[in-house]
Amino acid sequence: MSSPVKRKIAFPMIGHYNYGIRYIVEKGLEQEYIMQTQMTRKTMEIGSKYSPDTVCTPFKTTLGSMIEALEAGADTLIMTFGLCRLGYYGELQEQILRDLGYDFDFVNLSDYQTGNKADYLKALKKLNPKTKKAKLAIAAVEGIKMAERMDEIEAEYYKKCGFETEKGACKKVMNRFYRDMGKAANKEEIEEGYHRAKEDLQAVPTERDENPVRIGIIGEYFTVMDAFSNLEIEQKLADMRAEVHRWMNISNRNLHYSGEKNLNVRIHDLCEYEMGPTSTANIWCARDYAERGFDGIIHVKSAGCTPEIDIMPVLQNLSADYQIPILYLTYDSQTSDTGLLTRLEAFYDMLKMRKKVLR
Repeated sequence: MSSPVKRKIAFPMIGHYNYGIRYIVEKGLEQEYIMQTQMTRKTMEIGSKYSPDTVCTPFKTTLGSMIEALEAGADTLIMTFGLCRLGYYGELQEQILRDLGYDFDFVNLSDYQTGNKADYLKALKKLNPKTKKAKLAIAAVEGIKMAERMDEIEAEYYKKCGFETEKGACKKVMNRFYRDMGKAANKEEIEEGYHRAKEDLQAVPTERDENPVRIGIIGEYFTVMDAFSNLEIEQKLADMRAEVHRWMNISNRNLHYSGEKNLNVRIHDLCEYEMGPTSTANIWCARDYAERGFDGIIHVKSAGCTPEIDIMPVLQNLSADYQIPILYLTYDSQTSDTGLLTRLEAFYDMLKMRKKVLR
């Protein structure tokens, strides 16, 4: 008897998290994962061409990424859910893709957003009804652990790479780490790649400034985490010899965030209710950076992101109360890399001069 034909599954690119998604698909569902290339300006142009003008930028980038996946041979697409307009992306994007003539199966996780996490297993079972729940659960746990390990190594990288004595040494470690995660076939290989990257990063020689400029980055979930979408803002700041911190990632927001049970108690005087997908967490994070004596904060969002627009007055109050400068950056499909760099350089220079005056 011939074995059943495997699905060719894809998910829109976001940072390097697709390594973890591929791990779950291939190890847990025993299906093929189509890993399209990292997003480029072409991805954005394709997505913008077929998107409504008024949608936020992540809609355009994820649509472009889906088109690239289909062109690369994918026959099944998965779209995530969200608490803002992201929850409606899947339905509209599926219709756009079908209108363009693509033939594919579509699993929209928003359809399974019932409040019962076990229902997400139903969505995954659609991709392979014969998969064993135990095997899928193990692969999911290991794939999520991979995401956690990537978040930890990435955070350490941006804190350190700006002070390396050999240009590009930290980047070499990161590139090998991502290759290791891309090839990992089991939990042991994930951990081996993680520990090697951690040790290698620690071993990179640095000449650290005595009191470096520390910048905390907050913002809208997708844009702040995806280096392509934010035009590599963290790398640009690190290249100026800033110590860069970003709390918002999969691990902190989705796995360890205690929400109103804990974190929001600290900002009850600023916002009484949960304000949306990541906005309340960003208020908490901004206050945390301010209380820890950071030199500046950068708020990142895509154009038209209502929850992040709503918190800007709160951030302005925080800026005044704690005397901490905040740079507000809005990204759309026309945002210029050169224009961004100019604003970041001016912000960094201002923080550096201000630091000398206040010392």
